[in-house]
Amino acid sequence: MGIYDITTKIIKSIAYPSEMVPPIAEEDDGHHHFDPETEHSSMKLGMWLFLATELLLFGGLFAAYAIYRAKYPEMFMDGSKSLDVVLGTVNTVILIFSSLTVAIAVKAIQENRIKLVKIMLWITIVCAAIFAVNKYFEYSYKFGKGIFPGTDIFYSIYFAATGVHMLHVFIGMAVLGVLLNKVYKGKYSKDNFTAIEVGGLYWHLVDLIWIYLFPLLYLVG
Repeated sequence: MGIYDITTKIIKSIAYPSEMVPPIAEEDDGHHHFDPETEHSSMKLGMWLFLATELLLFGGLFAAYAIYRAKYPEMFMDGSKSLDVVLGTVNTVILIFSSLTVAIAVKAIQENRIKLVKIMLWITIVCAAIFAVNKYFEYSYKFGKGIFPGTDIFYSIYFAATGVHMLHVFIGMAVLGVLLNKVYKGKYSKDNFTAIEVGGLYWHLVDLIWIYLFPLLYLVG
């Protein structure tokens, strides 16, 4: 199963959680009924398993970085110096702040503060969009200088790692967008917040990965 298939399942589980959990009973009215506690546990377990596969993916990239940096230290130092540390720092602050806002959203839905949930999810999505725009300008500058994936080993790892991370940012924006839409439709409350909690876990992973990538690529070199 590829990353696209796994991601599709995650988004579907958030948009239509009841379809991903087996019914525990069928009442006389002919409708299946779901145990909220079972649904909550199933969704969280599924997300943790998904996060584990993501860590393995990036673990491979981190291992490649360590191996080739030890082999070509000067190349990596020169490559790191060519990156925009200021822009990288700004993006780091943005993602850390967005991790806070999504955490507030999770806490707010547990307290049934729907308006605050909407505000925090909107802010998180906007932060993700700003991060993406900054990466666009950073990539554009590199391309304008004739630097592409394959220019050397450092840039191959740089574009691979940040590109895969950028894909996860877009996926995160889609997930948060689905959640926000369902919040506006009144689908979530203090008694039904698992999807928002799971979406928050995914976004925290996106932030955590960048916190590792930033010093490795921009500072250590």
